[in-house]
Order: sequence, then C-alpha cells, then structure tokens
Amino acid sequence: MSDQHQYQVKLNWIEDRKGILQSDVLNSKIEVVTPPEFPKGIPGLWSPEHLFVASVNSCFMTTFLAVSENSRFEFTKFECNAVGTLDRVEGKFCITEITLSPILTIKEETLKDKGIRVMEMSEKACLISNSITSKVILQPKVNIE
Repeated sequence: MSDQHQYQVKLNWIEDRKGILQSDVLNSKIEVVTPPEFPKGIPGLWSPEHLFVASVNSCFMTTFLAVSENSRFEFTKFECNAVGTLDRVEGKFCITEITLSPILTIKEETLKDKGIRVMEMSEKACLISNSITSKVILQPKVNIE
C-alpha cells in the first residue's frame, strides 16, 4: 500500500447558498449549504462546518475500529457525539475545538481501562485530527452491558 493517496470531490453550485458534493468514485451525493447562523444560510441541511466536524468524528470511529481489531479488543456498541466550536480568532472564523464524546459498551468491567486506552490511541492516530489545527478534546465513557 502506498503512503500517498488522493481523494477527489467535485462541487456544483445549484442555487442561492446551495451546492452538491459528489465524487466519481462514490455512489451518493451530499447537498451542502451555508449554515443558518450566517447571512442567507439554510437550516436543515449539511454545511461545511457540519462536514468538518463529521470528518473528525468519522475518522475517529474508523481509526477506533482498526485499533480495536489490532488490539483484539471486543466491544458490543460504539457511538460518538462530536461538537465543534466556531469562533472568531484574529478576525477570522475557524473551528477552534472539537469535543468527541464516545460511548463504548463492553461486556466485562475488567476491559474498561483497555477500552479507554484504545479510544485514546485512536484519537492520537486519527489522520484527520492530525491534519487540522483545531484542538480535539476526547471525553470517553465506557458502559458495561
């Protein structure tokens, strides 16, 4: 496997503050808009800000799945809420931090510490988190089934 990969995404403007994201190698499209907090923003649809936070969250999950498999760590459920904070810094808007709040469900209390370690390792190895300047905060929780 090569160390370098490319991911192509095409954007077509549709109308007003709305466009469609698609890729030649993907089956689905995503409607993307200016979020309602900005002038002429549109509520109820994905915005670049949502996609940015989703990118960190989904990368954390896929990294967690790989680290879990490599660590032979078994779990019964994984979910993660992510909240990105948009702020103005030196006159420019940016996502200053993203808080990941994963909830991991396992069968045995004895695996709780390992579960926390696997989540921490996953956050540190997440390529999207490693590619951004936003601070990523991990607030893991483990439930016993």
